[in-house]
Amino acid sequence: MLKEEKLLAILRLQKSRAIGDVLAKKLIVKVGDVEQIFKEKSTSLLNINGIGSHTIAHLFDKKNIELAEQELAYIQNNKIAYSYFLEDAYPKNLLNCIDSPILLFKDGNINLNNNKIISIVGTRNMSSYGRDFCNKLIEDLAEFNPIIVSGFAYGVDICAHKAAVKHKLQTIAVLAHGFEQIYPKVHKKYINEVNENGGFLTEFWHEEDPLRENFLKRNRIVAGISKATIVIESAEKGGSLVTADIANSYNRDVFALPGRVTDVYSKGCNNLIKSNQAHLLTSSKDIIKMLNWDLSEKPKKAIQKQLFIELNAGEQIIYDYLLKEGKQLLDVIAIDCNIPLFQLSSTLLQMELKGIINPLPGKMFEII
Repeated sequence: MLKEEKLLAILRLQKSRAIGDVLAKKLIVKVGDVEQIFKEKSTSLLNINGIGSHTIAHLFDKKNIELAEQELAYIQNNKIAYSYFLEDAYPKNLLNCIDSPILLFKDGNINLNNNKIISIVGTRNMSSYGRDFCNKLIEDLAEFNPIIVSGFAYGVDICAHKAAVKHKLQTIAVLAHGFEQIYPKVHKKYINEVNENGGFLTEFWHEEDPLRENFLKRNRIVAGISKATIVIESAEKGGSLVTADIANSYNRDVFALPGRVTDVYSKGCNNLIKSNQAHLLTSSKDIIKMLNWDLSEKPKKAIQKQLFIELNAGEQIIYDYLLKEGKQLLDVIAIDCNIPLFQLSSTLLQMELKGIINPLPGKMFEII
């Protein structure tokens, strides 16, 4: 739980229209603490790259203080849970996304300790083909106990949430509005079961409406919080393709369900596959293999590999970690293995020279 002064400062920063999440993080890092930003002289802040007089005007707008105080009162009165990006409770995968929210609001029983997190997105105009595949996919993945993330919208989103609940999997709905409403309203009946089996995330204040631009912002959280994004049916243009594009920019795996070339809601998926922006998805086996979820089922192979290669203590820690987690980002390996980045980079290079690991684009590594 953050101190009241710090949370108020974060809310003020969030409300400053001229400051997005990237610039907000830069400000916090440069100044040293979020509260200090509003104690600094304007002349000092103007020396920071990206900060101009227009930004300063929005930053110190007195109206933002009043609005932040109102939101703070709502958070305290309603005991709203939240995650600040510099706290341990913040989703690890989002930490690696430069434009992730500085503050996330939470509801339900969300537990992100499980590293097997996948997002499932797609058209609201779902066909029986897409629905059957989505249900079968989640059923077949259930033994690996993944977390299923989606956007609580019509079609593919709600299908994925319901299938996750059916198989007693944790599911997280990322909202494009505040907690005082739900969109679409017809999905209110699913709130309790989603909360019991996971919960809701949003970066928006409690009275924020589901505006069009909010859905686009929401998509970066859906893509960033997961190890992989799965697109099940999409027209040639649509929000799920935006999510896939964002996932690719984060160096995350993207999968797409192919369909007939004549089907309107398969064109988007087919184009993703054709342009090498997504892996072809035909069954759960494609995800299990690509994300290395099956490695834990084959310990004999891993033990045999170690008989021929001598690992020091640090290399063994990294090897065991990647064996369990599959491909992983450099920064996440450093955090989870508690190894300083400068030391980790040197150790990974030695492991690469020994033929143990393989470096991938986007500062990712996997076991060979």
